[in-house]
Amino acid sequence: MKTIIDGFLNFQKDIYPEREELFRSLASSQKPKALFISCSDSRLVPELVTQQEPGQLFVIRNAGNIVPSFGPEPGGVSATIEYAVMALGVTDIIICGHSNCGAMSAIASCACLDTMPAVEHWLRYADAAKAVVEKHEYSSPEDKLNAMVRENVIAQLNNIKTHPSVAVALRNKKINLHGWVYDIETGQIHALDKHGEHFVSLAENPETCFE
Repeated sequence: MKTIIDGFLNFQKDIYPEREELFRSLASSQKPKALFISCSDSRLVPELVTQQEPGQLFVIRNAGNIVPSFGPEPGGVSATIEYAVMALGVTDIIICGHSNCGAMSAIASCACLDTMPAVEHWLRYADAAKAVVEKHEYSSPEDKLNAMVRENVIAQLNNIKTHPSVAVALRNKKINLHGWVYDIETGQIHALDKHGEHFVSLAENPETCFE
């Protein structure tokens, strides 16, 4: 905890004064460019990876970068998506998985989650991805995990399209969907192509967009 408090004190003393004008401009309003949905994993920091300033990304983080399909009892993820699209008018939504994801590893390895019932229930929203992965054979557990990470991004992109706000924005061509996988070790990002079949290097294909 000391390092966290020390970090805040450093921010207050050195960082904030340098960016005071920016923070004052953000005090009364925000106009983020995109909604970024990622895993809660401490190794993936959306603003760091994308080099965005405060106020430029609206962020949802949860175990497994999951987006439940829209239902009669929408939860916090649904409410946040709706607010981002309808109130803030974001023009892009990025769903970003990452290498060595603990949530996807638990699914791929069929780990027992009896002691974590909330986690077990939450990960059921990745069942579509699990079903696709289980239909194939892999040369190693690592390859299976990597496939699970990719298929989960695809599954969550399909889920988010069931949200009315997103469906309307897509129909009116006011929003773009992006599926990314971030590699922690190399710092590379691979993006889902417009056909929804392959992940390609974002650095080599910066215009890549799923939908």
